[in-house]
Amino acid sequence: MKNVIITGAGGALGEASVKEFQSKGFHVIAVLSPGKNISYKSKDSISLYHVDLTNEDKTSKLVDTIISTHQTIDVALLLVGGFAVGSIQDTDGAAINKMISLNFETAYYAARKIFNQMISQPNGGRLVFVGAKPALSASAGKEKLAYSLSKSLIFKLAELLNAAGSKSNVVSTVVVPSIIDTEANRKSMPKSDPSNWVTAEEIARIISFATSEDGVKLREPVLKIYGAS
Repeated sequence: MKNVIITGAGGALGEASVKEFQSKGFHVIAVLSPGKNISYKSKDSISLYHVDLTNEDKTSKLVDTIISTHQTIDVALLLVGGFAVGSIQDTDGAAINKMISLNFETAYYAARKIFNQMISQPNGGRLVFVGAKPALSASAGKEKLAYSLSKSLIFKLAELLNAAGSKSNVVSTVVVPSIIDTEANRKSMPKSDPSNWVTAEEIARIISFATSEDGVKLREPVLKIYGAS
């Protein structure tokens, strides 16, 4: 049975990804923040771990534990992140550092050990990161400066990892959703039309394809999942 690590498994995209990968026969290794748990029922067993992903040392030790216990990591979905608004007038260094910690460091600390494991595996592996539309468009990102800057690092990280992993069949993909149709987003944007958004389940299915044997020919991909928004 193949193993998939999913960080942020308690969120909407995390839940959809857990169920999607279970349906494909994967064993799910779910990573949550300390004190948190999944609020949904899972049809199959999940190996559940807790760690503060903003802490490099603790994250590194957890990944070592996961590798020791499960031996291989076939796919890793690094879904943890945060969001903030603010133009350059509103955004100080502390705001920048907070977004980099939540959106880049949480991905990098986990990806570093996972990538090194994958390049040692005969079949390599697949890493999936979450980008953001404002990081690709200055007009969309200028009022979300810290968020956009932090997410821009994700694209560069994936590019660098693809260069480093090309001979070992380790491929990094960045998925770029627009607004995800969640209860929280519906409440925060009551005047918007959610039919234009993308669902977590749709994103999870695209991730599943991109990391499957059917998606093996994809290289250095950035997958824009914008729906109609």
